[in-house]
Amino acid sequence: MAKDGEQIRVGVDIGGTFTDVAMEVGGALHSVKVLTDYSFPENAIVKAIREVADVAGVNLAAIDTIIHGTTLATNALIERRGAKTAFITTKGFRDVIEMRTESRFEQYDLDIVLPAPLVARNERFVLDERVGADGSVLRALDIAEADALCDSIIADGYESVAIGFIHSYLNGNHEKIVRERLLARKPDISVSISSEVSPQMREFQRFNTVCANAFVKPLMASYLNRLVGRLRQEGTRCPVFMIHSGGGIISIESAIEFPVRLLESGPAGGAIFAAHIASRYGLDKVLSYDMGGTTAKICLIENKTPRTSKTFEVARTYRFKKGSGMPISIPVIEMVEIGAGGGSIATVDSMRQIRVGPHSAGSEPGPACYGRGGASPTVTDADLVLGRLDAGEFAGGTMRLDRSASDRALHNDVADRLGTDVAAAAYGLSEVVDENMSNAARMHAVENGKELSEFTMIAFGGAAPIHAARLCEKLGISQLLIPPGAGVGSAIGFLRAPFGFESVRSAYSRLSRFEAEAINATITDLIAEATSFVRAGVPDADPDLECTAYMRYVGQGWEVPVAISVRDYADADGVLFRKLFDERYESFFGRLIDGLDVEIVGWSLRATSRTVPPQKIGRTEKAADATVRGTRAIFDVQQGSFQTAAIISRHDMKPGDWAAGPAVITERETSTIIAASREVIMQADGCLLVRLKQDA
Repeated sequence: MAKDGEQIRVGVDIGGTFTDVAMEVGGALHSVKVLTDYSFPENAIVKAIREVADVAGVNLAAIDTIIHGTTLATNALIERRGAKTAFITTKGFRDVIEMRTESRFEQYDLDIVLPAPLVARNERFVLDERVGADGSVLRALDIAEADALCDSIIADGYESVAIGFIHSYLNGNHEKIVRERLLARKPDISVSISSEVSPQMREFQRFNTVCANAFVKPLMASYLNRLVGRLRQEGTRCPVFMIHSGGGIISIESAIEFPVRLLESGPAGGAIFAAHIASRYGLDKVLSYDMGGTTAKICLIENKTPRTSKTFEVARTYRFKKGSGMPISIPVIEMVEIGAGGGSIATVDSMRQIRVGPHSAGSEPGPACYGRGGASPTVTDADLVLGRLDAGEFAGGTMRLDRSASDRALHNDVADRLGTDVAAAAYGLSEVVDENMSNAARMHAVENGKELSEFTMIAFGGAAPIHAARLCEKLGISQLLIPPGAGVGSAIGFLRAPFGFESVRSAYSRLSRFEAEAINATITDLIAEATSFVRAGVPDADPDLECTAYMRYVGQGWEVPVAISVRDYADADGVLFRKLFDERYESFFGRLIDGLDVEIVGWSLRATSRTVPPQKIGRTEKAADATVRGTRAIFDVQQGSFQTAAIISRHDMKPGDWAAGPAVITERETSTIIAASREVIMQADGCLLVRLKQDA
């Protein structure tokens, strides 16, 4: 029950299998998981909020804030399930989104097939206009031609229109004029322009991003408006905000206008959650590991801050290989995401090897053991057979798992084909998915020049605590933290996120002819744009500002991010920019290149509302044996056999309580498996510290 003056905040995360809700009432946290409703996702949200409000003893009208993250926009792109979309571009550039960058993501595949463009060729249209690389108008827009095209598009019944002209990131007037002509004819048509969605150079990435925004905009607008309406019907009166892919909070109105910003919103919440735990423990090197029902997400967090990027790919079509998906040019928390979740389906290929994912059983029909019609073996089925899950206590006892259904699925699709028993099939399935995740983590670390043995893992999501100890064994990581509420970690992360927005823009200049006036104007424009989004949620906010210049040697194809102070610069500051670039470049590549000029090609500015930093805590060591409720046999990979494991309720553990593996720590949303090589100690804040066994 909330006391007077206490804020009641709710975080909602829609995943491929479960919808997670976390409610914070004062300092107390309550959470629930319900199966995701694919047809009407808002139904699962309303159901979960009702349940968590009952648990907390809260009236829905008393909720102060709801913060929501979702993968619906991502799923719509992957499944090509969006609006009927037209694309308008400059004459001569109609096929840019089909030609891509003309690079081959698989160099030696003679039968390589490039992903189909989001908008088919017969739905792409051109206007004879041209803006130059300096932003000047080389060929003016013909209004009569634009009007005729607008009439044709409306007559053909398009729901949404994407507009992307060459060099419009420098001068977007032509895009704005065409948008005005369309809206004058049909005010309810959805229009996205690249100079607002992604004002950055590189036309393929920019065009693809504005097409993606237009493609999902009507779908997301319909869903978000339905959600707000349903919540109002249930009695809530609070504002609803969205978490975006960069890890900040924006208004519903901003999310509806720029839904492409929501593509990685759920995973971003998880990274924020892990960063919050890292700050509490003073950890500078953290590997965030989030495994849900459909995917696993891995993110590097250094100095309590997740790594970020200004581009990423969705819907990779060729073995998750970089370059085979749709590039999206928006700020995003950088992570690797693979199709490895509790619902990931296992098959046996022609070489008699077990393959797991990327296809998932999701919540409809779900794993075989859910008893909802699923017949394919999944990771959850394997975990049940290996003793890692309790059939009668899954999801706090609200769902009873069917062990016999798991046995049948594993026997029919894996064991029978390999000539082995069900337990061996489950072990093989589990090892394959764990190896897939550890390989992804290794690759992510290598690409960033990091050694994972120096990192602490923070694991959350419904399935991560089950698999985290095994991943630590594979990666050579000695310490693992399982935070309280780990099963709904992303939803809790939403409650820790600041109101924030990152504005990006391409603006070219060379350091040899440093133009302070133009640079100051760019920074001023970025500040105005980013702070306007923040103040839409916090009207009186005085946000913190972080600015990054993207710089490279003249002639290079890509750039490095260089942090700069937010202030007015003078022409003499070109020397300072060169010094900052040299330091950054050398930290990346180990040496500088003599005799080359340096150029700035882009900028980003992040504005975030100020939040209260978490209170730091010290490490708690062993004090007393944890209370054991019983035992059951679980399979331990290092031992190669089933071992008798202690069953311990997380709710019963007090700071300093500890147990040696093998053990299972149970809670409502998940279970934590303590391998035979590890021990677990309850920390003062409720985190479980899982580490290598120590003699002392």
